Amino acid sequence: MADSEKAKPRALELIREIERHNRLYYEKAAPEITDQDFDALLRELREIEEKHPDLASPESPTQKVGGTVLVAFEQVRHLVPMQSLDNTYSEGDLGDFVRRMQKLLPGEAIPLTVEPKVDGVAISLLYENGRLVRAATRGDGTAGDDVTENIRTIRSIPRQLPAGVPTRMEIRGEVYLPKKLFTRINEERDEQGLPAFANPRNTAAGSLKQLDSRLVAKRGLEALFYGFGAFEGQLPPTQSEFIELLRSFGLPGPDKLWQAQTAEEALAAIRELGTIRHDFPYETDGAVLKVDVLAQRDQLGSTAKAPRWAIAYKYEPERARTRLRDITIQVGRTGVLTPVAELEPVFVSGSRVSRATLHNEEEVHRKDIRIGDYVLIEKAGEVIPAVVAVLTGERSGAEEKFFMPRNCPSCGSPAVKRKDEVAWRCENIICPAQKTRRLEFFTQRAALDIESLGGAVADKLIETQLVQDPLDLFALDEKRLSTLNLGSPDEPRIFGAKHAAKVVKAIQKARDLPLHKWILALAIPHVGATTARQLAALHEDLEGLAKSALIAGFLQLQELLVEANNINPDATGPKDPAEREQWLRTLAGISREERIKIHAQLNEKIEASVEKLRKAGAKMKVKTEKKANGNPPLLAVTSELEGEVCKSVVDFFQSEYGRRTLERLQSLNFNPRRESSSETSGGLLSGMTVVLTGSLAKITRRDMENLIRSLGGNIGGAVSKNTTYLVVGAAPGSKLEDAQRLGTKFFSEEEFLAIMQAPTPPPEAIQIPVKPQQGELL
Repeated sequence: MADSEKAKPRALELIREIERHNRLYYEKAAPEITDQDFDALLRELREIEEKHPDLASPESPTQKVGGTVLVAFEQVRHLVPMQSLDNTYSEGDLGDFVRRMQKLLPGEAIPLTVEPKVDGVAISLLYENGRLVRAATRGDGTAGDDVTENIRTIRSIPRQLPAGVPTRMEIRGEVYLPKKLFTRINEERDEQGLPAFANPRNTAAGSLKQLDSRLVAKRGLEALFYGFGAFEGQLPPTQSEFIELLRSFGLPGPDKLWQAQTAEEALAAIRELGTIRHDFPYETDGAVLKVDVLAQRDQLGSTAKAPRWAIAYKYEPERARTRLRDITIQVGRTGVLTPVAELEPVFVSGSRVSRATLHNEEEVHRKDIRIGDYVLIEKAGEVIPAVVAVLTGERSGAEEKFFMPRNCPSCGSPAVKRKDEVAWRCENIICPAQKTRRLEFFTQRAALDIESLGGAVADKLIETQLVQDPLDLFALDEKRLSTLNLGSPDEPRIFGAKHAAKVVKAIQKARDLPLHKWILALAIPHVGATTARQLAALHEDLEGLAKSALIAGFLQLQELLVEANNINPDATGPKDPAEREQWLRTLAGISREERIKIHAQLNEKIEASVEKLRKAGAKMKVKTEKKANGNPPLLAVTSELEGEVCKSVVDFFQSEYGRRTLERLQSLNFNPRRESSSETSGGLLSGMTVVLTGSLAKITRRDMENLIRSLGGNIGGAVSKNTTYLVVGAAPGSKLEDAQRLGTKFFSEEEFLAIMQAPTPPPEAIQIPVKPQQGELL
């Protein structure tokens, strides 16, 4: 008993730590330690409980599965509990695992399978009569979060299975974020000055926790399946045959599956998997060893937490020790300053690494990374080199702390850190370091659609000073462009006359492109393709946008809303201490009665401002929250343009670069105008909203959107009561089910194109809903 009392404080400390890390991992998708370190804590607690049974309880983390159920989602109970797997980092433990099963099944041969352990989010799909009716996370093993709508956005998961499948079955697997998409997302987050995601698993988990399935759809999640819970039908006799059955249902299975008759064969398969796992599209952190014969699994049974017939072997993280020689600053297209570790070259996960992003200053200080440190390098998501640990014990004292420069290393302009951002930025839009990225942005397909001017070509145009500003393209000489050397003097790679002629033709064509394309091409911060269209719809031409009274009105409205919020008698004030102090000083001496009066006056001004903007063509919504205490109502105004966008537009055209851009456009006799309403107002789709779903085969999605807009239609992001038509491609998502539920007319891609592109499409043709053939679209 005395020994138990001595061990109790450490056990309680471990429980607190494990539960805290569980919350970070499962609920926030933001772990602070590696899986290996977490498993070490769990193993230490398990050893204490085995030694002192009176310290063990059913609520101990050693007896729990996974995380908790999130309150943002409805809880659903699994028909059969979802257990987790015991895991090990030791090859010797695998032999012990096999020997334990041989004792439980004496004299029997025990065939095994080895599968990649996908580092994703465990998911359970419930199919009834072949139809996907529910999807749930593991949760606590008994109940999980209902994430059905989010799962429906994953294209590799069929909504309807072929005829003849079992009447009811739970299919288990993993949702994951492909490594390439993870890399792209983090590059975009770095460019936007946002914190990088830790790894694909956490990004997938965070995506599934989004309450808006449209945001989930943008992430590009995928899934893979390997197991089952409830299964009302005939199961195949083995795991390997079950995987084939899943594939026949249209459900993706593991990329590779090994069959083994002995522990030695299984170990050889695990080692082979370790050499090829980096080639898989998903991150793998180990291998799963399972009993192949399902009848033997039933005999072996399970503990309270895990099955006795399976175990996960985790590979040691592939890390390399090297010296951080320097920290340099990379300037992105939007001016974000990103610290980059310059390393002594080292091989990690099969490739030579000499640089690693450090993301932002906060990350550097959190890890206490110093110039001259010896560090451990790992590939986050097996793709992006990352500094995962600093070997502080190897410091000599000569290491230097790092601080972000307060000036852009490229142009010397002051670096600025915006409120609520972790990034420092160079806001000088003519910064030389941003020239290449700005040129690429200017010529991208969504903007001026000038092909062949990305990457190395853009770099060389800037380097050779053929182009210093995107508008220089309009003076580009075809003959000189054809001789551009993309290689080196020793190994030349000439651009060529054919490519040059194609580029110059596209440049000339860009002169006649509509206003929204030009607005996007200017790379105004916070202005994307959708916002560019909104701005173009509200302005006649580029000069009108530059001098926009409408945008000035939007900004004035924002100021009124802030004033009303601050003077509101029920306001609690800013959370930031400094801002709160300023707020309190502003209100000093103003009585509650005066605040009520001022608030009511501001509400009148807000309503007048909204009405003025509406008359100018802006779409505005005002939500009124009436107060029972007699105070003036709170007004919440939403519009198609945000205050941040309006401020960016004003700042751009008031900057020296913006003014010079307008002057150059005038000298080139350009004044891009919005598409004439007469071109689209009489179109077949005038005033209608069309939504697209699934993969299109005959035409790209962008070209389909352009066709719809050219006929006067609007593009919708989701099916609602305001949707006129849904166009359905291959493997449609939940939008098709939404259309069927709401009674929205829908067409296959071929049918829609036939009607839209007919020489004289009959007005009544589009009123006829065309049902998809059985199995074709569903």
